[in-house]
Amino acid sequence: MKKLLIAAGIVLLPFTATQAAQEPEAVFNRACAACHNGQLPMAPKKGDKAAWEPRLAQGMDVLVQHVTNGFNAMPPRGLCMDCSAEDYQAVIQWMSQ
Repeated sequence: MKKLLIAAGIVLLPFTATQAAQEPEAVFNRACAACHNGQLPMAPKKGDKAAWEPRLAQGMDVLVQHVTNGFNAMPPRGLCMDCSAEDYQAVIQWMSQ
């Protein structure tokens, strides 16, 4: 039985590892809204497709790296200390819509 559970976990791991653990809107409201609701002019506003377009063109890996390490005025981890890379990706996609 133990081997069966381990095998099932290994098979299901790729399906769960790429999914955000947190809801993008909740992460935004808790950690991103202070800057991305328009209070910081250089931070692209949520839903501003024109502002997000050149950023998205850099690729998601670059954007997640910017959030993780900090970029310009954005602090490291974007003030979401419990976010994973998948969480960042999900919130970026949500903000850019």
